[in-house]
Parts: sequence; structure tokens; C-alpha cells
Amino acid sequence: MIQIPSLDIKEVGRIKEVKQGIVKIEGLPTCVYGQLLQFSGSGKGMVIGFNPREVLAIVLNQDKEISVGDEVSSLGELISVPVGEHFIGRIVNGLAEPIDNRGAIAPNGFFAVFREAPGVMEREPVTESMLTGIKIIDLTIPIGKGQRELIIGDRQTGKSTIGVDTCINQKNKNVVCIYCWVGGSETALKKILHTLNAAGAFEYSIIVASPASSSAAEQYLCPYTAASLGEYFMQKGRDVLIIFDDLTKHAWIYRQISLLLERSPGREAYPGDIFYIHSQLMERAGRLKKSKGGGSMTFFPIVETLQGDITGYIQSNLISITDGQIYISTALFREGFKPAIDLGLSVSRIGSKVQSPAIKEVGSGLRLEYAQYREMLRLTKLRTRLSAEALEKMRRGEVLRELLIQPNNQPIAEAEEIVLFYAFKRKILEILPGDAFKTFIADFIKYLSESHPEILERLNKERDLSEDIKQQLDRIFVDFFTRLKSAENNPSK
Repeated sequence: MIQIPSLDIKEVGRIKEVKQGIVKIEGLPTCVYGQLLQFSGSGKGMVIGFNPREVLAIVLNQDKEISVGDEVSSLGELISVPVGEHFIGRIVNGLAEPIDNRGAIAPNGFFAVFREAPGVMEREPVTESMLTGIKIIDLTIPIGKGQRELIIGDRQTGKSTIGVDTCINQKNKNVVCIYCWVGGSETALKKILHTLNAAGAFEYSIIVASPASSSAAEQYLCPYTAASLGEYFMQKGRDVLIIFDDLTKHAWIYRQISLLLERSPGREAYPGDIFYIHSQLMERAGRLKKSKGGGSMTFFPIVETLQGDITGYIQSNLISITDGQIYISTALFREGFKPAIDLGLSVSRIGSKVQSPAIKEVGSGLRLEYAQYREMLRLTKLRTRLSAEALEKMRRGEVLRELLIQPNNQPIAEAEEIVLFYAFKRKILEILPGDAFKTFIADFIKYLSESHPEILERLNKERDLSEDIKQQLDRIFVDFFTRLKSAENNPSK
């Protein structure tokens, strides 16, 4: 019997130009965008454009071994990355390769980097809340599982902290957190890793990191790789949270690649398809129907502004793509109001429908009360005389401001948020002297968890303020303040 040797037929081209990770190739007539290429040796690349004369590719790893005249072969497949359960607790680069010196990661499969977003008929409405543990967000800017909420503000104002705190708050909630680090410094990344480790959040998180020292291709692919890793868990019925930190730097690297590709620059020198690049990514968030897996993927894209200008090209693009924005104000940050979220410019288009009944009850009207307080505060700076009613509102606004202030990396449980703001709704906090009010904020939750832990357990389970719970809380408030007054009168005891 004659054996016919197997033939390996593939397209082959030749490199005609190499510059800063961009390669121009002659040949490869049937290539498509995103197709994987093999250079001579171990180098690989990806098709990122073409014209009648040549194919344009970007080098995925080191380009030092690539030179003009080398052969390039098409691998006949689109670029994909490994995905799976073993990625949890690991640090990978923009190609999902481990960079934490803990050995190789066994994948459960491979997902295309540029996957098509689920269609409308494959999705369900967003109805479950993604609790951040940050009081001002959970009560006034509610986030739902499957939502895309933009975090926008100047540098060094606490944008990353919101993402990190939300990750920490997902402990024991069966949520996979993916922190995507694009174009930032390695020192800042190490601080984030240390914070997540210290809080025990790393055991359910994946870090996808392409710092400024990595190649342009890695930085460009990094957010798409993070989304592909998240889609694996979403299709398994899990809830996923992805923080993109940040998409401003991602836009910069894409602009750099596009200029090297000699594409015509548009507004602010960005290429015309930059809107498509980010909208294609943001569309992948959502909540799937049970028949498609039933999981959800929530996105927290971060974008940087310059001197509070939200009308920049990338910033306005992302505002129009996402389901709301959390605006960080530099002025509030300098005042000491942290997290420095401007409630006048921040919004969640999902709205209160994802909030629990208890959070909805205690959070109603807070935004208006705070806005009125800020307006009266402005009037007092103009030395305008205020009525007794206005002074009462000022005191209530000051109490609300203090309640909304929260230290970094200390997210609190939903039940604790409910209790604190129920006390505010009962109008018992503004009549307290300054010291008693601060003591209440610092010590009441601890007192409640020690003396009446069943209240917090019921609130965490039922997520509703029944009349029975309200009556018990009213009695506990009286007991706490009675004990507090007794301790003040008898300091020796």
C-alpha cells in the first residue's frame, strides 16, 4: 500500500518593513483582521490591517529577531487566549501568559480575543445589585450585575480605589474579579496587588497586567484578554466584575499604533475607529439568559480627565457608550470628602430597580438633600443670612456628609449601610452633639453586632426593613444613647 505524505499548505509572505513593533508584509492575499501570523523563529504577530499592496501586522512578543526579508506564514486561525478556572489567583500578561513566577497555567479552553458580544435575545434585564461596599455609591448611584459604569476623574483622586474596594467587597459572594491594568507603572500595580492580598481578595481575583514597559501589542490586547477570561466564567453561570484601569492609556497606545500604521489622524490625533474599539469592548458586558449560562459580567472602565474636563474625545465617547458614570471631583477630594464623588454629575442609568427594598427605602431623597446642603453651603460663603429652617437643613446636610465619608479599602456590608442610614432617616443624628455623633458612627455597628447580631443577620438575609426590625432598631438606638450618656456622666466606670 502506497502511503501518501501529508501536505502542510499555508500562505507565506515576506517582511518588507519593520518599525517599533509594526511589520509590513508582502503576500498573504487571504488574511483577515485578527489572524495569527508566525514569523521565522518563535515570533508571532497579528494582522491589524491591510491594503491592496501589503499586509500590516503587529508583533506580539519581542521584535528584535525579526528583520526585513524574513518569511511570514499564516497560521490560519484568529488570535485566541487560554481561559479556565486555574487563572483565578494568578497574574497574567496581555496574552494571558503567567508572569507571577508560579509556573504554567492549565487552561480549560481557548477563547478568541475579539469575540462577538452576546445578542439582545441572549440577554436578560439587569435586576441584581452589584454592591460596592461604598455607601455613597450603593445608596445614590446603584450598580447592577451586567452594567457598565464609567469611573471618571483627574489623576490621583481615588478612581482605582473605587475599583479595588469593590473587589474587596465581593468576598464570599461567588463573584470572580478581574483587574485589568493597562499602561500604568509597575509600582502602582504592586500597591494594588498588596492591597488585594492584605484583604484576602486575591484568592477570587485575576490580574491581567500590561504595564507601560510591555509591548504595544500587549497593552492593546490587554482589555480584550480580560473580557475573554471573564466570558468563560459568565458562560459557566458565574458573576464577573472587570475593572479596566485605565482606558485613557489604552486609547493612547492604540493612537500610537495607528500613527505608525500611517492612518489618517482625526480629532486629538486619534484614528476614526477609536469609538468602535471601545464600544466593541463595552458591549461584551451584560447578563445572559439561563439557557446561555445565566452568568453576568459587570464592567468598571476607568478614564482620566485633565483638570476636570469631561468633554475630551475619549471621555465623551465612553460616557455615551456606558450605562452611567461616577465622576470624581478634585475640589471635593481637596476638601477631604472621600470618596470624592460629585453627585451632581454622577448617574446610574440602571437606577434604583436593582436596589434591595431596604436600601431603596433609606436611600430615597439622599441625593436631593445633599444637593440642597451644597447649595446652602455656597450661600453661607456669600454671607447670606439663613432662616432657622435653613440652618436645620444645614445641620442635617453636615450629618449626611459625615455619613458618606468613608476610609479607603474599608467597604462595609449592606446591613450596616441600612442601619446607619435608617438612623439618619429617623432624624436622630442631627440632634446629637459632635462627639456623640462621631461615637455613633465609630461604635454603633460594633455594639449592634455584639448585643443584637440577629438584626444584622436578618437584614443580610431578608434585605428589607420590616416594621418589626424598625421597632427593634428604635429600641437599640435608645439603649445605645442611654449607655453613652451614662458613660459620659460616670467617666470612672
